[in-house]
Amino acid sequence: MAPQRKRYPTRSKPAPRGPLAAEHVSPLPLDVDPAEMLPAVEVRSPVRHPILYRKRLGKFDPQARPGDLVRLQLEDASHFGYGLFNSRAEATVRVLNRTEELPTRAWWERILRQACELRQERFRLDEVANTYRVVHAEADLLPGIVIDRYDNILSAECFSLGMFRRAGEILEILQSLLGTEHWQIVTAPASLDTEGFDEPRQASPDCPDTTVVQEFGTRFRVNFLQGHKTGFFCDQRDNRKRLAEFCGGKSVLDLCCYTGGFSMQAGVLGNAADVTGVDLDEEAIAIAKANANLNQQKIRFTHADVFPYMRDMLRNEKRYEVVILDPPKLISRRDEFDEGRKKYFDLNRLACQLVKPGGLLLTCSCSGLMPPEEFSKTIAASIPSDRSGQFLYKWGAAGDHPVATHCPETEYLKAYLVQINER
Repeated sequence: MAPQRKRYPTRSKPAPRGPLAAEHVSPLPLDVDPAEMLPAVEVRSPVRHPILYRKRLGKFDPQARPGDLVRLQLEDASHFGYGLFNSRAEATVRVLNRTEELPTRAWWERILRQACELRQERFRLDEVANTYRVVHAEADLLPGIVIDRYDNILSAECFSLGMFRRAGEILEILQSLLGTEHWQIVTAPASLDTEGFDEPRQASPDCPDTTVVQEFGTRFRVNFLQGHKTGFFCDQRDNRKRLAEFCGGKSVLDLCCYTGGFSMQAGVLGNAADVTGVDLDEEAIAIAKANANLNQQKIRFTHADVFPYMRDMLRNEKRYEVVILDPPKLISRRDEFDEGRKKYFDLNRLACQLVKPGGLLLTCSCSGLMPPEEFSKTIAASIPSDRSGQFLYKWGAAGDHPVATHCPETEYLKAYLVQINER
């Protein structure tokens, strides 16, 4: 265990706004000297959650710098664990462990090897896809970073300054474990406001800007310069296959289709009779059309806002046997909950009216702050009085997006298959 600093008179308080200095975003090594005196941070309200917000902290060593590995201790100076510190962030400490084990490079290697074994040995994902999540932040004991594999490329998205400063070496270890050749690092969209940094995309030499991946034999083009998050949404992989089983010979409407994941699998795996995909993102629609060509599918992709689109379809008395509603995250902060819930209600209210009697609605939420019970209540309330609904299945993210028992927000994805009937 690293020696403890006994003096830390500074109170934890918000740092000045604006971007952090370059010295505070430069790379840091994973390895630490066991003899090094790590800065100490006092934990006043200990919880099992992997994120310690400012209000739960007391004093901290003035030598603690943004992104530093720190020793966590209770008010009586007893050891609590180790974490990554950022005085600029409300999520001030991302807890790595609560043991006496100092997180040296050997610790990081063990945690990353464990993450790879889950995907490759437990789920044997390489047999069905060459794209999947390798590191799922808190659920893989690495809060503040997610890493996806796209065939020969690893794509990391950093939500934490501490993880961003260590991402290079993390990817280096993963490359040796997985045998990949290229990597990229991007920062989360709100990282400047939440963490104080916003760096441009970093990538290995000659890393392609695009690649083609496959899941269950269906091919998808991923554009790292235009795509959201790490480039693609692997979390719906199993749900796309499950839904395809209900699409044979059916008319399918895929709302908020992004690059056509559900649309493509409805056609390729499900042999749907007719598929239409709609999204407001013009670049995503362009990629979706390219994906249809890759898989020799005749799918209509439309660039439109789904709200007016659905109203137009209702006025034209157009109905579908299967409707998919998979909007982007509508609740990012707790103060957005009421507004976000209303948007979910409005979307579902329109979508369920587009389902032919006896047809299916797959409605999804990727908002971690929307609890499953609240989402199901919102769906139920959105069904008009002349219709009734039956929840058939309640699905979540694929197994490569595990849920941490100590972090309920990792159960972020809800996908409910509802049969819509006439009364």
